Amino acid sequence: MSSTILIADDDPVQRRLLEAAVRRFGYDAETAEGGEQALARLTRANAPPVELLILDLVMPDLDGMGVLTRMRDLKIAIPVIVQTANGSIETVISAMRAGANDFVVKPVGAERLQISIKNALCADALAGELRRVNRRSQGALTFKDLVSRSEEMARVIRLGDRAAHSSIPVLIEGESGVGKEIVARAIQGGSERRGKPFVTVNCGALPANLIESILFGHEKGAFTGATEKHAGKFLEAHGGTLFLDEIGELPLDAQVKLLRALQEGEIDPVGAKRPVRVDIRLISATNQNLIELVKRGQFREDLFYRLNVFPITIPPLRARRDDIGDLARRFATRFAAEEGKKLRGVTHEAINLLSSYDWPGNVRQLENAVFRAVVLADGDELTVNEFPQIAAHVEGFSVRLPPLPAPVAATAAAPEREIVRVEIRDPNAMPLLGQHGEMRRLEDLEAEVIKFALVHYRGQMSEIARRLGIGRSTLYRKMKEYGLGEAEEENVDAA
Repeated sequence: MSSTILIADDDPVQRRLLEAAVRRFGYDAETAEGGEQALARLTRANAPPVELLILDLVMPDLDGMGVLTRMRDLKIAIPVIVQTANGSIETVISAMRAGANDFVVKPVGAERLQISIKNALCADALAGELRRVNRRSQGALTFKDLVSRSEEMARVIRLGDRAAHSSIPVLIEGESGVGKEIVARAIQGGSERRGKPFVTVNCGALPANLIESILFGHEKGAFTGATEKHAGKFLEAHGGTLFLDEIGELPLDAQVKLLRALQEGEIDPVGAKRPVRVDIRLISATNQNLIELVKRGQFREDLFYRLNVFPITIPPLRARRDDIGDLARRFATRFAAEEGKKLRGVTHEAINLLSSYDWPGNVRQLENAVFRAVVLADGDELTVNEFPQIAAHVEGFSVRLPPLPAPVAATAAAPEREIVRVEIRDPNAMPLLGQHGEMRRLEDLEAEVIKFALVHYRGQMSEIARRLGIGRSTLYRKMKEYGLGEAEEENVDAA
């Protein structure tokens, strides 16, 4: 699903124009007739999140500056693009100090607005990713950092948030790559053990002969090769959380010792003379059906009931396609920063492609696909061309590759490369030199400036005279001298 942009403007014509432009850019658009209505939408419970606000500064009920102040007080941290007919430096500074990300002057051009939206969303996504990375490293990641548009994932967030406020054992179920560890970290981040150790153990990767030592530790000299004392994962997680991933892969003999450790709250390190008390919060995860493993005798029934006290099932990515676009944009922003690429985001067509794919590897596969696309990208956006392996499996999408150069005969000499220089000019820049390199006459420059002002300010003569710093009578006289008077006077009368 595309990002949602809220447009707050009391002018109905301006609202319709902005809404049409935003939808043409590939975003979802909502409108508000004033500042109070915009704030009500931003604070509405159980409403889809708004990623960006386009805010008019001059509104009758609550003006733009008031909205920015209230947003800061309510801690609503979304990017804001303010717009107004008054483009003074004082207005720009005031809006930026109040929290605006960008500033546009009415009437804003489509290209300028699109670039402003992309830059604001990109900067916000990067800030969000940095915030999540920092909180994860500090053990402070919470469910507020896991924003989702999917009702299935929203249920997971609600259950996880309730589990975080208790010490109840949690079993997280889901396919490989759905993000079970992220949910486990969010449970700890919202609990009293926030900031304490979070120790992850992949039970499927433990060597069979070292499982007991890795989990419970050993004393020096307990067995051949034990040259030093080892604390073990339970002691490493003391006071914090122990996350046992792929718990269904744990052998039966290790399951017995795990059950005793959970029941008694103490462990027996290999070679130790007495048990050691431990204080941990246990969160386990699996991509298998543990009930089926119990029926086949591959998993202890008593351990299953000890672990399956508060089960949380994470849906696969194909069951929550509304989240694919947001995840892809987040990954693209993070990888672009890591790789030093200047990317503004992902095109609407590429998002449609990614949302149409089933993702058997779930979020992990999507993350790797976006990483590859960022490395391949040559432009400032990720397009369908950067996802050739995904497009090959989705009907209706094809990758447009550049044509290969024609082969050169071995006997023929390689042609000399032609260097083509392309001059990129600002359409609003006025050349000072003529066609033959000589300076243009002052009256020609003045006529071009007045002609540009007539178009830019739509024939509003008072505004044009004020912007040019001359009187209206002087403006009419100069228009008559340069042959602009008759056509523009009709334009003024029409206005």
